[in-house]
Amino acid sequence: MSEPRKILVTSALPYANGSIHLGHMLEYIQTDMWVRFQKHRGNQCIYVCADDAHGSAIMLRAEKEGITPEQLIANVQAEHSADFAEFLVDFDNFHSTHSDENRELSSQIYTRLRDAGHIATRSITQYFDPEKKMFLADRFIKGTCPKCGTEDQYGDNCEKCGATYAPTDLKNPRSAISGAIPVLKDSQHFFFKLPDFQQMLQTWTRSGTLQDAVANKLSEWLDSGLQQWDISRDAPYFGFEIPGEPGKYFYVWLDAPIGYMASFKNLCDRTPELDFDAFWNKDSTAELYHFIGKDIVNFHALFWPAMLEGSGYRKPTAIAVHGYLTVNGQKMSKSRGTFIKARTYLDHLSPEYLRYYYASKLGRGVDDLDLNLEDFVQKVNSDLVGKVVNIASRCAGFIHKGNAGLLVAENAAPELTDAFLAAAPSIADAYEARDFARAMREIMGLADRANAWIADKAPWSLNKQEGKQAEVQAICATGVNLFRQLVIFLKPVLPLLAADAEAFLNVAPLTWNDHATLLSNHQLNEFKPLMTRIDPVKVQAMTDASKEDLVASQTDTGEAAPAGNGELAKDPISAEIDFDAFAAVDLRVALIVKAEAVEGADKLLRLTLDLGGEQRNVFSGIKSAYPDPSKLDGRLTMMIANLKPRKMKFGISEGMVMAAGPGGEEIYLLSPDSGAKPGQRIK
Repeated sequence: MSEPRKILVTSALPYANGSIHLGHMLEYIQTDMWVRFQKHRGNQCIYVCADDAHGSAIMLRAEKEGITPEQLIANVQAEHSADFAEFLVDFDNFHSTHSDENRELSSQIYTRLRDAGHIATRSITQYFDPEKKMFLADRFIKGTCPKCGTEDQYGDNCEKCGATYAPTDLKNPRSAISGAIPVLKDSQHFFFKLPDFQQMLQTWTRSGTLQDAVANKLSEWLDSGLQQWDISRDAPYFGFEIPGEPGKYFYVWLDAPIGYMASFKNLCDRTPELDFDAFWNKDSTAELYHFIGKDIVNFHALFWPAMLEGSGYRKPTAIAVHGYLTVNGQKMSKSRGTFIKARTYLDHLSPEYLRYYYASKLGRGVDDLDLNLEDFVQKVNSDLVGKVVNIASRCAGFIHKGNAGLLVAENAAPELTDAFLAAAPSIADAYEARDFARAMREIMGLADRANAWIADKAPWSLNKQEGKQAEVQAICATGVNLFRQLVIFLKPVLPLLAADAEAFLNVAPLTWNDHATLLSNHQLNEFKPLMTRIDPVKVQAMTDASKEDLVASQTDTGEAAPAGNGELAKDPISAEIDFDAFAAVDLRVALIVKAEAVEGADKLLRLTLDLGGEQRNVFSGIKSAYPDPSKLDGRLTMMIANLKPRKMKFGISEGMVMAAGPGGEEIYLLSPDSGAKPGQRIK
């Protein structure tokens, strides 16, 4: 057998300024599954992470809460650690970037880069808050979008029109911290000379360290020419001061990735058999992997390896990049209850349900993963309860009642046990390649074969026949052995199920290599239900609780928020617009001359509207609320008369009628007060 591999694995650091949500958990769960697989195979695989604990945001939040930044990050770390532990994310060390190890390594790496000529200094002009006496990051500046005129937009992009711009382009800028009008001020900043590493990065990014899609994306940056990276911030700032530069601090982007090294250094200092240099020195033969989201790939695959190269450390073996999480096909939404915190999920559902669902969806690429809550319930119940656990529950009772729990030696289906054995290398290859979805498909394919075989043998029927008891025991012993094989294959994903199965099987913790053997003449322990089905009621309770989280977080003043009727929680008020933008909308009273259903359309009504001398044809998705459209005939309503006509599948829609409500049967066509006449402007 080959020597065990030496592997160090890291995940992107969670920011110590808020709670972990299910989007975050996508990263940590998949990393944990890969690490558990490596350990399952007998490799030395160490998984470290840390809270990203520096930055202005943490300083300002601590100030607002009346505590020190150190206390804030300690509180958040306790919360994060509890969430990770309950989701079965088994870090070998979870540390903090605000640590002695990180301070020392950041200073060392910076000094090495500086001495090698890879640091530049120059004066830059930034917005400065004259009341808070601090320079403002883009996200702390708000104003009016220079492109569309929408107010209350951040200093780098507009949420309304999507435009990107420099903070100095904002109209009527103000500090989001104090409300003061910011002023322009110069300061000296420190830059990492990333272009120095252009050639190295061009080679390294194409060396197999990245997925092809990621390498292709990075080539756009490389082809356009790399820029220097600002690595400094001015006081006041919560972080580490740059050596020899009073009032200048390392920007979080520099010391955050060093947090991986610092967390490992902290572990090494407490673990004599671990050698930091053996993993991080230039000549290290150990494997080093990063798991990160696609939103920060430019940093992790350009800046970070260049910084390591320039300071005399090794670069990662590979970087595993993944996509975002959506819920029910859409970006996570607080108003829909689909912005789900890790804790909210854990309050209602087993962590292994989500671990399996993520595994069943995760491939090698960088595609987004959708947590469809209906599919989630169906898939977990069907696969884990209906297939895997079902095998044990079908067989255990007969062994306990018919043979005092003793598993006989006879193999009733050698062709099937051979097929399970033959499948193991392919499943292992899928795990190794992080193609968890393929691994789960292959495992569930085996589970289907086992269930079909048991159903065909029907031990429950044979047990009623005289002289068939030995055959029943052989069938059920084989079934339990097949279940054991499936548990071995699933253990990286479902460690709790594996532990409960090991207790039932009366075996030591299972390793991957155990799949090559079968239990024979072996005493089983009492069988207890291993996993219950997901109750859809609990999923609904989780989404309801997530909506409540939104309502609870809408004020941080400590005062009770108005109870309201829940409509704003369902559909929060949009970003502010100025009066000129509103005045451009021409609202008119309209008479519904005729309302009729549209053939072939599920939701649409065709409305013929009279504007006092001009008729319009408008399509409106209100059919669910008005199943008898004729009842709308002769009714006055309100419409946007100057909306550009839209070409639709069933014709041209010449405007839009106004209605309220969330949808379905709850749609209420708006009407003006009595006395209004068609064509009148609504002011």
